[in-house]
Amino acid sequence: MQTKTVFKYAISDIKEKERKDTLREKHIMTRSLSAPERITRQRSRFVEQHFKIDQINLSLLPGVPVHEADFARDFHDFFNLISLVPIVILNLMNWNVELYFSGKFNKFETLWTGDYFVVFWNSTIAYFIIDLLWICIIPKCVEYPIRIIQHHIMTLFILMVPYFYSEYRWMMGFSMSVELNIWFLIARRVFNKQGFPPWTIDLPYLFSLKVKFISIFFYITWVLTRCIIIPYMVILLYQSYFIRVEEVGSYFNVLLFAFLFHMISCFSNVKWTYDLVYSKMRRWIIRDLEEMDKNK
Repeated sequence: MQTKTVFKYAISDIKEKERKDTLREKHIMTRSLSAPERITRQRSRFVEQHFKIDQINLSLLPGVPVHEADFARDFHDFFNLISLVPIVILNLMNWNVELYFSGKFNKFETLWTGDYFVVFWNSTIAYFIIDLLWICIIPKCVEYPIRIIQHHIMTLFILMVPYFYSEYRWMMGFSMSVELNIWFLIARRVFNKQGFPPWTIDLPYLFSLKVKFISIFFYITWVLTRCIIIPYMVILLYQSYFIRVEEVGSYFNVLLFAFLFHMISCFSNVKWTYDLVYSKMRRWIIRDLEEMDKNK
C-alpha cells in the first residue's frame, strides 16, 4: 500500500513539474522583448524553504518540500530533535504551571520559579555551542549557515544577561519557548521527506497520524510562540529596558542588546507569518477562480 502511494505521488510530482515548466515557457514567450528581465531573489524566503510554493503564482501548495537523502543534514536534524527535548522540558519545569491554570497571578514573571535554572541555562548554552561548532565545521548541514552562525553567536551573548542578573531569568524562559516550534519545524522535514500533504486520505494509517499530529502542533506552536509570546516579550523588554535606564542612569545597559535582538526576531516572525498567510490566501483565490472556470 505504501509503495503504491509513494509511486503515485512520484508520478504526480513529475506531472506537476512538467506543468510548471510549460507555464514558465508560456510566460517567457508572452513577455515583451523590450521588457526588462525579472529580478530573481538571491535568497529564498523562509516560507519557500519549509513549505511547497508554486513558483508561477507564489501560492502555497499542500504538503512540505521533498527532501532527498542527505547524511550531513539528516544527522544534524536528529541532533536537534534529540537536544531540544530536554531544553523544552527544563524550561517548562521552571514555571509554576498550577498557578497559571489557577489564574491567581498578576504578571507572567510571577509564574517563574527558577528551581532548575542552572541546569536549564547550562543545557541551553551547551546546545548552542555544540550546534555553532557543528555548523562551522560542516556548514552544508544547513541551508543558510551564515545566518544561523550569526543567530547563535548573538544568542550566546544575550544568554549572559539572565545568568548574571537573576531578575531577568524569566525572560530567558519566555524567549526559549520558540524552541518548541523549531522542534516541530524540523520534525516536519524529518518525518515526511516525501513531502506528502498531511490531509491525504490514502496514506498508511500510522504515517498519516504522525504527519497530521506534527502539522497541527507546528501551526499551534507557531501562533503561540512566534505570534503571541515573542511580540509580548518585546513589549515586556521595552518596559524593562526603560526601568533599567532609570535605575542605572544610562541608555546603554544590559537590556539594550536583548531588546534589539528580540525586536529583530519579532520583525522576522511577522514577515514569515505574512509570507505564509499571503501564500495560503493566493492558493484559496486561485482555487476559487479555477472552480469558477470549471462551472462556466
